[in-house]
Amino acid sequence: AEARAHGLQVEAEALKQAFHQAYRAQNQHFPNYGLDRGLSSKQWWLDVVMETFRLSGVHEDKILLPIAEKLYCDYCGKHNWELLPGARETLRKCQQLGIRMAVISNFDRRLSEILAQCDLQQHFEFVLSSENTGFAKPDKRIFLEALRISRVPPALAAHVGDSYLNDYRAPREVGMHSFLIKAAGKPASWETEVPQEHILPSLTYLPFLIEKG
Repeated sequence: AEARAHGLQVEAEALKQAFHQAYRAQNQHFPNYGLDRGLSSKQWWLDVVMETFRLSGVHEDKILLPIAEKLYCDYCGKHNWELLPGARETLRKCQQLGIRMAVISNFDRRLSEILAQCDLQQHFEFVLSSENTGFAKPDKRIFLEALRISRVPPALAAHVGDSYLNDYRAPREVGMHSFLIKAAGKPASWETEVPQEHILPSLTYLPFLIEKG
């Protein structure tokens, strides 16, 4: 939609494929938003968006930069984000059970604002983004920082996510529990590596698992 607003005609599927290519390359060359190379996360994302359009055959930077800037701002708001089914219900139930919660994410410094916009931030004691900590999952230091801030021993902490390496193996390497969410109807490459009791068929199963002990 943003491209059309600037008079560009690019196929949605072509943009999608180009984005994945641009994102992978940027993440490979400048991991964790290129912080150790002097980049900011904003510049990192602007470069990804502009490269996405270049790969799709659009090379006019004077048009691409305003598009990239607009998209960066748009993704600070709630309208471009979709909650997992049962997310609010699960967070409320965990709070009722007295579970302390925080966020550990390989996202940039906008994360707290996005959570606030989505009316979710009040559920969490703190938010750790890889940009703010300087460490990205699966680096164990981001988990150790969360444990330090919360003053919770690893054996009493659990991490939930959807990446086998980042959200299952990495927290277990520092002594935490971990669980993976499996999207319904979609096979996961890690299923044979993870015990069935560590797989959540949906977020709403989490409080039941906690109560079960």
